[in-house]
Amino acid sequence: MDRLAHDQEQMGYFLLSRDGSLLSVQDGVFRTNCIDCLDRTNVVQSMLAKRALVDALNKLSILRRIEEHPSFETLFKEVWADNADIISTQYSGTGALKTDFTRTGKRTRMGALRDGINSLTRYYKNNFADGFRQDSLNLFLGRYVIQDGECMQLKCPLDYERNWRYATFPLVLLVASSMLIAHVILPSTYSTEVLLYMLFWGAMVAGTFATIIHHGRQYVDKPKLL
Repeated sequence: MDRLAHDQEQMGYFLLSRDGSLLSVQDGVFRTNCIDCLDRTNVVQSMLAKRALVDALNKLSILRRIEEHPSFETLFKEVWADNADIISTQYSGTGALKTDFTRTGKRTRMGALRDGINSLTRYYKNNFADGFRQDSLNLFLGRYVIQDGECMQLKCPLDYERNWRYATFPLVLLVASSMLIAHVILPSTYSTEVLLYMLFWGAMVAGTFATIIHHGRQYVDKPKLL
């Protein structure tokens, strides 16, 4: 951040007085990548904004250091973290990662747990629930043009028939996984019979999972309005 201080000072910021007089203009912007917006929770943007805000408030003789006003600093961090969550939700379906650092200035166990849940949620949504969202955007933006008689005289592009694998293999995987876990946890002793059952259900889990991966295209929610 210290290396950017001179460039940020040269770029300046927009400042307009109450009577409409232009006091200063901003002639540059900082570009940061999407990782900072989604996975580092606007950390860099918030630090740049904080420096610009303190500079402006200092020149207006409102306050010299934001750290001297804890309630104001807390509000500032919350605004940026909320902004990151909104951007991330629109793009990935969940709130941004590492928001605990933006809000509190440090990483927490609950924040790390929340990041793990968000990452798993993103994986599910991006693979199994993203097609409908992309279709909605394509329809809203006019990238897909509805034809006369579509879904009436003409075939509806949203109609998509899945074969028997779509429902069968996940159900088999669920049953096999449940039986494997039961044979691992419940027996008080592991006899030869129990070990054979564990081997059987373990093979069922591995085989079913491999089959689902092999036919993965049938499980992915792909956009249809292209």
